[in-house]
Amino acid sequence: MSNDLPAAPRPLVTRRRFLAMTAGCLALGGAGYPLAVISPPPRLGDLTLSDAALALIREAWAGLDPAKVLDVHCHVIGLGVGGTGCFVHPDSQSYLSPLRKLKTRIYKGAAGVHDDARADALFVERLVDLVTHQTPRVRAVLLPFDRHFRPDGTEDLARTEFHTPNDYVLGLAEQHPDLFLPGCSVHPYRADALDELTRCKERGARLCKWLPNAMGMDPADPRCDAFYERLAALGMPLLTHAGEEQAVHAEEAQELGNPLRLRRALERGVTVIVAHCASLGSCEDLDAPADAAGNRPKVSCYQLFRRLLAEERWSGRLFGDVSAMTQFNRCGVALPDVLGSPEVHGRLLNGSDYPLPAIDPLIRTGLLVEQGLLDAAERPAINELFAYNPLTFDFVLKRRLRRVRPDGIVHRFADAVFETARVLGA
Repeated sequence: MSNDLPAAPRPLVTRRRFLAMTAGCLALGGAGYPLAVISPPPRLGDLTLSDAALALIREAWAGLDPAKVLDVHCHVIGLGVGGTGCFVHPDSQSYLSPLRKLKTRIYKGAAGVHDDARADALFVERLVDLVTHQTPRVRAVLLPFDRHFRPDGTEDLARTEFHTPNDYVLGLAEQHPDLFLPGCSVHPYRADALDELTRCKERGARLCKWLPNAMGMDPADPRCDAFYERLAALGMPLLTHAGEEQAVHAEEAQELGNPLRLRRALERGVTVIVAHCASLGSCEDLDAPADAAGNRPKVSCYQLFRRLLAEERWSGRLFGDVSAMTQFNRCGVALPDVLGSPEVHGRLLNGSDYPLPAIDPLIRTGLLVEQGLLDAAERPAINELFAYNPLTFDFVLKRRLRRVRPDGIVHRFADAVFETARVLGA
């Protein structure tokens, strides 16, 4: 993402470094791991921006009320050092699982985690620095991540990719109320699920986060009914991943990300936010008749999300978040479609999916220019923002995206996409 601007620092994980790390793994037959040191990130207070980058920030905020702007999708991850209670699957740190270890290494580099002995504290320090140095400031909704549970309600750590406890995130939000709002993550199969959900709500949690593909809950399972009824009674939205999951190991249960499985929650009065607008992968069309073998055709998960969105009975309670949709693997169809559909912008919410916006290989602004979604003249300053503050970059990039119709009319995301407090009651 070079832009030849001297004021911009080097990103923590460049595409060149990513490829070099991958090549190192492959060269060692998959058993080794590159030993390049992750450097401490620069403190944003020590950096400057060009006039062009500052102008883009000002333009991005035009017409918005900062008090109403939230980042609804911001992860907190830790290794469990410092008494945080966080957990990551042993394979993610094992030389015996080189690709998962490589992925973890990339995440740590993107989040400024340069010392495993202080990993959890460094993750938070970097996030605090990023949020503090936004102008104006965008408060982030911090997301915990519950463990994998079996249908009988027992936890399954062997299938838990990572775990971030509710109390850890609730505590961070209490320590930094001007920067963060807390979410919670409660698996519906837990014996104490209803009590835990209520407890988190009483401590200020604004939403509940699920990733069914990795956590092992089926959103269409009758076991979830009591949980849905409690969510609805508490007025707490459910932010749930839909579509294929690639960031977290979930190969065994991708069908649990089928958007149509969320109808059960909607039918019970829950406000549902579909992460990434289900913009990746194919899902079984559960509305189609099955063949003699019981199989149904597969269509894009995004197409099924749009089908749900078109069902009027969910109006006001079904939303999609646009987190991660600018990534190279998601921007081909879904991004231009929602961008050019102003009639659905009131049903969209902005989130960053941090730390993903800090991973250079995922972000290809040149591809967005090729698609006609970004003005080539703005690309150097936007790239500068990536190197300076990935959260600011993600916000400004989405404000500058455009879809030009054949008749010359230009569509950009409406202000409502960013003024997300209207849904979370913040």
